Amino acid sequence: MAAPRSRDYTGRLAASASSRAESANRTRSWGASPVYRVAIAAVVVVALAARGNADDAELTVLGDEGGSLLYEHLLDVADEQFDAREQAVEQALGSPEKLRARRERLHADLLELVGAFPERTPLGGKTVGTIDCDGYQIEKVIFESRPGHHVTANLYLPDDRSKPLPGVLVPCGHSANGKASEAYQSACVLLALNGLAALIYDPIGQGERHQLPDTVRHGTTEHTLLGVGALLVGLNTGHYRIWDGLRSMDYLAGRPEVDPTRLGCTGNSGGGTMTTWLMAVDDRIAVAAPSCFVTTLERLFHTIGPQDCEQHFPGQGPLGIDHTDFITIRSPKPTIILAAEQDFFDFRGTERAYAEAAKVYQVLGRPEQVDLFSFDDKHGFSQPRREAAAGWMRRWLAGDEASVSEPTLALQQDADLQVTESGQVVQDFDDEVTVVDLINRRAGELAETRKAAWQAMDDAARRAKIKQVLGLPDEPAGEPLLREQSRTNRDSYTITKAVIEVDGQVPLPTLVCVPKDLASGEKLPAVIYADSSGKAAAMGEEGPIEKLVAAGNVVLAVDLRGFGETADDDQGSKYHNSEFRTAMLAMHNGQPLMGQRVADLLAVLQVARTLDAVDPNAIHLIGVGRAGPVALHAAALEPGFASVTVQGAIGSWTEDVVARPLGEELLGLAVPGALEHYDLPDLAAMLGDRFKREPAD
Repeated sequence: MAAPRSRDYTGRLAASASSRAESANRTRSWGASPVYRVAIAAVVVVALAARGNADDAELTVLGDEGGSLLYEHLLDVADEQFDAREQAVEQALGSPEKLRARRERLHADLLELVGAFPERTPLGGKTVGTIDCDGYQIEKVIFESRPGHHVTANLYLPDDRSKPLPGVLVPCGHSANGKASEAYQSACVLLALNGLAALIYDPIGQGERHQLPDTVRHGTTEHTLLGVGALLVGLNTGHYRIWDGLRSMDYLAGRPEVDPTRLGCTGNSGGGTMTTWLMAVDDRIAVAAPSCFVTTLERLFHTIGPQDCEQHFPGQGPLGIDHTDFITIRSPKPTIILAAEQDFFDFRGTERAYAEAAKVYQVLGRPEQVDLFSFDDKHGFSQPRREAAAGWMRRWLAGDEASVSEPTLALQQDADLQVTESGQVVQDFDDEVTVVDLINRRAGELAETRKAAWQAMDDAARRAKIKQVLGLPDEPAGEPLLREQSRTNRDSYTITKAVIEVDGQVPLPTLVCVPKDLASGEKLPAVIYADSSGKAAAMGEEGPIEKLVAAGNVVLAVDLRGFGETADDDQGSKYHNSEFRTAMLAMHNGQPLMGQRVADLLAVLQVARTLDAVDPNAIHLIGVGRAGPVALHAAALEPGFASVTVQGAIGSWTEDVVARPLGEELLGLAVPGALEHYDLPDLAAMLGDRFKREPAD
């Protein structure tokens, strides 16, 4: 994992390099304490008994600083990637040839990130009703982007259809009512009144296309819930949404009223996201106008943070793909960025993105074909941006540079634009294939295809594959050091508050629990204990840690990054994940949280082996909750763990995550593309009788 560029995490915890070395030497000498008499065997299950309530202040190691450390570390890694990208851009701008070469590489990398699309199948498009309006007509249409996967849409056609019309695809933003949103209706009406056909369709999770119909969740929340399973099968929500957009363009281009050589795309917010993705993927899009989305990822991550799953592709950072690159990929086709100067998508980033795009178009000799329109208002497809979008489409698709002014518009009620009888495709079609079905289907296919390859590997090859999937480097980031802070006595044991440090990584607050009355020189079993609820949760009187110590073990209770003391303190609950922004940024960086936490556990193992009182051949591992799969991975990679016990954790990505899209706290468990290679039971099988699973406490 990359070392941070600018922040010294341990420095802000008031530790100098010399004091770290001194305390490391000091705390590695616990062997003079008395020795344990009871082995770990037969006590693990008992030790996982009910937790007590410990005094959090007594057990806090990092003070008030811990809650920001993980996200700051991830920002540092991302910033290094942004620096590398900036250098690549500067080099590419040196000549049209260099720029075209980078453009081709970006396009290939983007298609790899999005994932292979299925074959095109018949759309089976139907018009189920029409609405005649003043100067235009609305058709209510439905088609299948995949067999059994229905898309509901409205087609706005000008009354004058004497000649083939330019066509504009209008992806929706994250409105609950999808295509019926007043702002998006208005955009389509304005396009039709200006002589362009406009097709607007409901995204999954919105309008008439809820994929999780038994919940009140929609839009970004549903997209993210669907995204967890999609990530595991090597895709993301954006893959399914882009395909719907491509097939919607197929429908629009196939209409007899539309000229398939004059196609454009414009959308706002989430529709701006889709416009940005589609304009880089679909060569048919001659003209594009994304609204209220394009900024720089650097500004995004440093301001509001990562957005829902469709807006980020895992591994995007190492490939150097930013928002501007979607414009570069399609350059020099006409593209305008529409922006709100008070947007939560940082406008300073938008200005930077445009400045870079302008340089690209200048090098390619088409500076007039890229532009930025901004208005001093807030996020939304407001009238000024709708007018700018329509004007841009008219200019480049119809050859008319006259300004566009939006008149007072007569809009429709939601029910009038409804395509299905019930209002939901999952209710109208008994055999409707949802995105949940598609993801589960792919998971089943992957289970069959990976089986032979996994069985053909020996354990060394499997470990290499696991490290690759987790984004782990070939060699550890550095030698871990244990820095002691203070000691606290309890009735039968001593708690040493300490920090395990690896250069450039998030510090690991640790409680080293050692029984009193130890005989000098003995080597005793040790237990590394990791709990996603934090180490303090298990430190109560007669709690799991105390019972393990009483059974004769040295216990290293550790908060892996993002757990306990370093749990991110600026997470929202919107996406039903308490570590949404850290999980998303970690995947963007190409280093999923699972892999980073596995590296943490391996560092703790290194430290445990150096303790004088510990038998290095009798180090056991316990992972509780979301730390369970982390422990399983660590033990699969490191035969040095004598045993691993997983408590209250998922047992299978396929059964416990992909098949349960409404589950909470799952995003941090996702490893992009993991199910292409193995599932958690495959790791358990590698461990044999070293592995034990226990139910939740």
